[in-house]
Amino acid sequence: MPAPKKTTRRSLLVTSAVLSSLALASPAAVAAPKPSGSPSASPSASPSVTPPASMSTMGGARLGRPGTQVNLASGVPVLPKDVSARSWIVADAETGDVLAAHNAHWRLAPASTLKMLFADTLLPKFPRTEKHKVVPSDLAGIGAGSSMVGIKEDETYTVHDLWLGVFLRSGNDAVHVLSAMNQGVENTVKEMNQHAEELQALDTHVVSPDGYDAEGQVSSAYDLTLFARSGLQKKDFREYCSTVSAKFPGQTKKGKKGKTVRESFEIQNTNRLLAGDADLPVYQGIAGVKNGNTTNAGATFTGVAERDGKVLLVTVMNPEKPEHNEVYKETARLFDWGFKAAGKVQPVGELVPPRSARASEPGANPSGEAGGSGDGGNGTAGTGSKPVASAAGDGSSGIGTALGIAGGVLVLLAGGAFLVNRRWPLPDLVRRRTRP
Repeated sequence: MPAPKKTTRRSLLVTSAVLSSLALASPAAVAAPKPSGSPSASPSASPSVTPPASMSTMGGARLGRPGTQVNLASGVPVLPKDVSARSWIVADAETGDVLAAHNAHWRLAPASTLKMLFADTLLPKFPRTEKHKVVPSDLAGIGAGSSMVGIKEDETYTVHDLWLGVFLRSGNDAVHVLSAMNQGVENTVKEMNQHAEELQALDTHVVSPDGYDAEGQVSSAYDLTLFARSGLQKKDFREYCSTVSAKFPGQTKKGKKGKTVRESFEIQNTNRLLAGDADLPVYQGIAGVKNGNTTNAGATFTGVAERDGKVLLVTVMNPEKPEHNEVYKETARLFDWGFKAAGKVQPVGELVPPRSARASEPGANPSGEAGGSGDGGNGTAGTGSKPVASAAGDGSSGIGTALGIAGGVLVLLAGGAFLVNRRWPLPDLVRRRTRP
């Protein structure tokens, strides 16, 4: 593949991950209740235009309440009033503190944000250099109108190529090929559901690994944020979700003198806070993660960004406003609020650790249930609501990676797991800055 382009460079500043621990006391992490109705009762989304009166209290009791939850107090900025999403959450990516949320556990159609769970489940299974020749059965069952990266039958792709297709173009064809390598879609769905349970993402039920609308397929802003936080512990996940553009293999054709030539074409990340758009600048500090859009889900997005040493995760699901790029605009407003409020606002809950981490703590209950109210304080809101340069052969462009991995060494706490309410470092997460 050609060497990376040298156009539109952005500077990357890498800082070390914060390794210090917080106090062991944590808000309640109560298991999610069973859905009030069968997941198959509606096409992958709640049949109601309003959230259920009772939702999961995983991460704290406040997170199970409908409406906006935030502890407004002196010095805490007011939440933006122009956020129309059905559900959203603002959380500290390292501590797990939920700074504010709106219908955090509302089970809704996730669209391609579900690919974060797909990636977190399958990424460890295949070396990026492994090659796979695509056969027709690999591409069977892809939904009509799916987003595609352009995989062709009888062509050979590396696992690295396929993951670029998943993250940058949200390619359902790439998802299906990787699923075929993983003993098929049915097995992949089973493993994704098992991994969701391990992460205590109990609002989630996977039917289609690519996030395509399917009967009974649901997730929540809370769960999508758990998937992002877990995925960001993986070096490859951080690389792929932060890559802005890359070269992707095309078809093999006969060139001059009968020699075969493998063409390539450029793909760009559809995450508009990372790549920018005509009406939307690149968000300062953005470093991933994943967007989605389907008929049932509307627009969905989970992003991670850093400013002044603080790393936040924001998930937004299905804004009601019809404006172009609205899901990104609302995410940006919630990021802005979160960076102003961080260190000032008292959390309303927490992002819980995986079951294995909780089980490894002496005396912990592996079920994820805990006592206490989990309120995180009083009051509710009003209703307003060694940087790694890409190798020349991998095709990632100069604007193509918001990645900063200086060795990417994870600190293993408590024998390979982190303790409840301790920091979960995001190793050398890129500190993205745009030039004036």
